[in-house]
Amino acid sequence: MADTTILEKDLHGAHAHGEHGHDDHDHHGDRYQSAFIDNYMFSMDHKTIAKQFLITGMFWAIIGAAMSIIFRLQLGFPGADMSWLQPLLGGWINIDPATGTGTLSQEFYYALVTMHGTIIVFFVLTAGLSGTFSNLLIPLQIGARDMASPLMNMLSYWFFFLSGLVMFISLFLNTGPFSGGWTAYPPLSELPQASDGSKAGATMWIMSLVLFVVSVLLGGINYITTVLNMRTKGMSMFRLPLTIWAFLVTAIIGLLSFPVLASGFFMVMLDRTLGTSFFLNEIYIADTALTERVGGSAILYQHLFWFLGHPEVYIIILPAMGIVSEVLATHARKPIFGYKAMVFSILAIAFLSFIVWAHHMFMTGMNPFISNIFVIFTLIIAVPSAVKVFNWIATVWGGAVRFNSAMLFSLGFVSMFISGGLTGIFLGNAAIDIQQHDTYFVVAHFHIVMGVAAFFGMYAGVYHWFPRMYGRFMNEFLGKLHFWGTMIGAYCVFGPMHYLGMAGVPRRYYSFETFNAFSEFDAMNQFITIAAIITFFFQILFVVNFFYSIYKGKKQTEMNPWEATTLEWTAPIHAGHGNWEGAIPHVHRWPYDLSRYEDREFIPQTEPLKEGEKDGGH
Repeated sequence: MADTTILEKDLHGAHAHGEHGHDDHDHHGDRYQSAFIDNYMFSMDHKTIAKQFLITGMFWAIIGAAMSIIFRLQLGFPGADMSWLQPLLGGWINIDPATGTGTLSQEFYYALVTMHGTIIVFFVLTAGLSGTFSNLLIPLQIGARDMASPLMNMLSYWFFFLSGLVMFISLFLNTGPFSGGWTAYPPLSELPQASDGSKAGATMWIMSLVLFVVSVLLGGINYITTVLNMRTKGMSMFRLPLTIWAFLVTAIIGLLSFPVLASGFFMVMLDRTLGTSFFLNEIYIADTALTERVGGSAILYQHLFWFLGHPEVYIIILPAMGIVSEVLATHARKPIFGYKAMVFSILAIAFLSFIVWAHHMFMTGMNPFISNIFVIFTLIIAVPSAVKVFNWIATVWGGAVRFNSAMLFSLGFVSMFISGGLTGIFLGNAAIDIQQHDTYFVVAHFHIVMGVAAFFGMYAGVYHWFPRMYGRFMNEFLGKLHFWGTMIGAYCVFGPMHYLGMAGVPRRYYSFETFNAFSEFDAMNQFITIAAIITFFFQILFVVNFFYSIYKGKKQTEMNPWEATTLEWTAPIHAGHGNWEGAIPHVHRWPYDLSRYEDREFIPQTEPLKEGEKDGGH
């Protein structure tokens, strides 16, 4: 709490300085420039850092989505002329001198697939989602002035920014960005002679993600410490909003799993640069045996990667679950159904996420007995997820639902999570997974349950807490248009992919023109591509709405526009660094006292319990 005390003194000092009328005219330009840098670039205010994470994540989302559009054009229209893309992609479009038509380079196709996965999973759905809302909401909802270490918090963003910068530069290398898949399996990630994309692009990809791991660890330590040590008076663990439980557990998962991925990357770099052989054994390149590369195991890398890779799924989806729980309760005007069951299901998901990683590895030749154990735990993890789905539906059932943009995206999240989760039961069974492995069924499953659902959670959070960030509202008409376009579009893109996968169509193929068996799916691939392009433009609509609303959106006039019960709505509309001008509010009740009494539609957490009244969370 020492940091809090110091910050309070700083704030009072700042007010006092303003009152005593010192001469502020000297070096006005220098001070203005310094204020801009301190307030917007190297700010230690958690609210500003949240905005930095969000806007950087949006930048990467546009790049990652645009990449998917380019490779979808190749899949949907493999014979089409792509020369019009040459000004953007340069040498990655092969121009036929005789006809002047252009085709997408095969090497660049795989680079696009690799970078799309990397950018969306790590830069958007990990940093963009968790970095934004953990920073914004943890201090505000637990009643703290700021994070435990504002400096470490600022550094976590700048390590993320530096990570993104390294990745962005790799896009412009002569040999191209890394093209060995977002999972970076050896030997493609280890042998520069394997392909152009395995040269400098692979080195920069690994450097970028090591910097990213540093960012995650700095942020995670801060989030955990803040929640455990800096809660305001009366804020017991079972009075925390479900958002905070989700962010806390997410940070713990990241802290335990990301170092394992980093260890794998360090070994890959040693193999690449010093000639070690952690992951290589009896490798041939162009009929030449690499006799010095023996004794390693590529399967060991898979174990290290997926030990992070599967908890990563929950690092992405748990913050979205917390956001959706909060938004559903607030806009259905009902207490969250089964608060403690929701908390324990979050904890159960976190524990089980660490013992299911090898369900990604049923095809690696693992002992079938070991596979059975991973099948059992994979199916068991569906139970706490089902508890959450049941409780979300029960929360909305019979509520006075406000169908605004935030609520629509939360309901859409539940729909996507159910749809995607059901196909996960198929893939969690080793016997079925052997048939579906590396087909479009897998692509459809994880894009719906993890990609689209997590985006829906993020959108719900942005629409709901936009007034808290900027003191204005986003345009509701554009928000609803964005929802329906995205909802319908996402099902049009990923629904047919389940059918493609069941028919045996493999993923990551540049073209199916040489396979007579798959020619009957040409029209379906075209439909998916057109749906993806339309859906992409709905995301551009969101970006336009977002930036327009920062400056021109309807102004927030009430401190608590949604009539919510949690602490973030007790701070001033344009709160400074420190959040509350006076004393930090104290908490007397759980965060979901909504419509529990005939005479009161909502009761803030700050209102003391009446004599004989029971706290709803206990």
